[in-house]
Amino acid sequence: MQITAEQKNTRQSPRKVRLVANAVRKLSIQKAMDQLAVMERRASIAVAKVLRQALANAWHNHHLAAEELELKNILVGEGPTYKRFRAVSRGRAHTIFKRSSHIQVILETKQAPAAKAEVKTEAVKEEKKTEKAAPKAAKKTTAPKAVAKKVVKKAKK
Repeated sequence: MQITAEQKNTRQSPRKVRLVANAVRKLSIQKAMDQLAVMERRASIAVAKVLRQALANAWHNHHLAAEELELKNILVGEGPTYKRFRAVSRGRAHTIFKRSSHIQVILETKQAPAAKAEVKTEAVKEEKKTEKAAPKAAKKTTAPKAVAKKVVKKAKK
């Protein structure tokens, strides 16, 4: 299950926010929060707020604790840009772009690798049981799996 939280129109350039997001992207949730707490960048505050909001969404909406979740991704997109001008000599103007960004944090529930393997093996066993129990008329269908199995059997002979 995926839990998301998003903050839009953060008045900071996406390039600066991405530096912080890339630093904590591959960490666990607790380590990411610790890292954001000691970073001396303004963007770390915004990313920490969105991460806390995602944890709150998981707790209030799905009753999931932080230990049951892992940080899947942090996406930083470009928001609207305010265009301003600054007067310079000879009646000219230089442009100023005031950039903003959208920050999205995606959390995912943890699944043990052994549990994933067990689910796959159970699915394979169930598929084999249904193949044995199915009548021969049903096996004559031209479903992609059935065709692929026939091709494999002919190749083995």
